[in-house]
Amino acid sequence: MMRALTFVPGGKGTLDVEEVPDPEPGKGELLVQGLALGICGTDRELDAADYGWPPPGKDRMIIGHESLGRVLETPEGSAFSPGDLIVGVVRRPDPVPCGACVRGEFDMCRNGRYTERGIKELDGYGSERWTVEAGYAIRLDPALESVGMLVEPAAVVAKAWEHIERIGARAWFEPHTLLVTGAGPVGLLAALLGRQRGLEVHVLDRAAGGLKSSLVEALGATYHSGTSLESFRAAEPDIIIECTGAGSLVIETMTTTAAAGIVCLCGLSAGGLTHRVDAGVINRDIVLENDVVFGTVNANQRHFRAAAEALAEADRGWLERLITRRVPLSRALEAFEPAGDVKVVLDLTA
Repeated sequence: MMRALTFVPGGKGTLDVEEVPDPEPGKGELLVQGLALGICGTDRELDAADYGWPPPGKDRMIIGHESLGRVLETPEGSAFSPGDLIVGVVRRPDPVPCGACVRGEFDMCRNGRYTERGIKELDGYGSERWTVEAGYAIRLDPALESVGMLVEPAAVVAKAWEHIERIGARAWFEPHTLLVTGAGPVGLLAALLGRQRGLEVHVLDRAAGGLKSSLVEALGATYHSGTSLESFRAAEPDIIIECTGAGSLVIETMTTTAAAGIVCLCGLSAGGLTHRVDAGVINRDIVLENDVVFGTVNANQRHFRAAAEALAEADRGWLERLITRRVPLSRALEAFEPAGDVKVVLDLTA
């Protein structure tokens, strides 16, 4: 038996650490010692019963998709070895499959029948041991042992950048400035990848200063405190990556970029709120400037690999500062309590 952090999908307040049977690796699967698990907004929404789908025939489900583990056992002929530091990809293609999934682009699934570790019909990575198919495991630089659970959110950002660059390639594309809205983990990682691309980076967040401001400035970027993009209209950033999901900011991004600007929406907005907008102004701005607004979510293997490479190139001390609280698995519920963190991580070994 082993400890795991489980919940009842659709059942509010059911999160608990319990004893569950040890996993048995199937054909082609790795057996992995869980080291750490990043906790994000998705996990808190699952705990709040906003959504979640249990594995077939089960009531409870192991939560967790921001994984980090060390390989214990490998199948015969595997490219992995015991001791390898790895993370597991979150999504799996649908069984039908759609055209995107059959081509390995399951992060762009068209029919919604995909499954996801710790979210939709598959147990997650929040346990002392877990298994993963070798084809969905990503080997990490051993130097990332303290921060490797950041690979999953960085993979979402790596996908966003891949698509930004694909869109930019439709014509001449030499972006100079990036604006990131939101200085949570995804926003800060988006800023990191922007700086790695040599861009002038600006980050907007509601916080007046403190750690978020310090983290942005340590990247060589500029931090701005506020809730509106009004002050950026004259600057006209070439790229905006929106990570808050705040409806008013989402609307503002559409008329704030330079000509041929690109807006990538990474944040999810809450429903039930309405905003007064001039649709004609938005339409004219996007059409007459050849602008693009697109959304992105999830990631596939190549995005995880790109994220692992980006983190390996980053300053390790800066990445470690993103993790503002580490909670032992034995006190896992504390990780879901709001405390003004940038990133909370569960230590699966404690």
